[in-house]
Amino acid sequence: MSGLVEALGVGVTFGRSTVLDGVDLTVRPGDQLALLGRSGSGKSTLLLALAGLLPVDRGTITWPGLPAHPVARRAQLAVVFQAPSLVAELTAVQNVALPLRLSGQDRTTSYAAATAALADLHLDDATEALPDELSGGQQQRVALARVLAGRPLVVLADEPTGALDRATAEHVMDVLRAHVLAVGGALLMATHDVDLAATLPGRLELRDGHLTRAAEAVAVPGPATEGRP
Repeated sequence: MSGLVEALGVGVTFGRSTVLDGVDLTVRPGDQLALLGRSGSGKSTLLLALAGLLPVDRGTITWPGLPAHPVARRAQLAVVFQAPSLVAELTAVQNVALPLRLSGQDRTTSYAAATAALADLHLDDATEALPDELSGGQQQRVALARVLAGRPLVVLADEPTGALDRATAEHVMDVLRAHVLAVGGALLMATHDVDLAATLPGRLELRDGHLTRAAEAVAVPGPATEGRP
């Protein structure tokens, strides 16, 4: 099966520090991968490079399973950043709908998608709230809703549950995994949380600039809450 995103021999150096060294990775449809590593190990750097937002010093990154045109590709490859980066003057639903409106969608369609994405993340009662009226965890979920409303094929998530309590983090994982299954796409999530990482079928680890595949987690057939009362 061809990859959606492929990295071959990728290296990134900042000053005298080698952050990524000879990284090989193929992200395929259906992949749900946790990216582990200590703080400063290069997890965020790898995600940015895979998204085409950071140039690499060595090796190549290609997107064989995504549109060739950069603008069309960006719509199918989304990054969830650690900082929510919401527009302060816009409400939650306006923030989520903004990328859809900028892509040419009409107001009715984009707001319907934004409202549904917020509801999936249990933010039904926050649609008209401004960012400074929301907690850090709520802002993080609004930023995630903004990504998922566009239904991208590839989601590169950088600590998407870092500001969330355990129950909310588990629900966010449910939503992310359900999205991947629905669109036939892939998820690569950087996290420090080994328990949440274990809910994903695949685990990778960055150490000293090198990427290795950790012991496989037990594959979970559906969202993490399936089978719960």
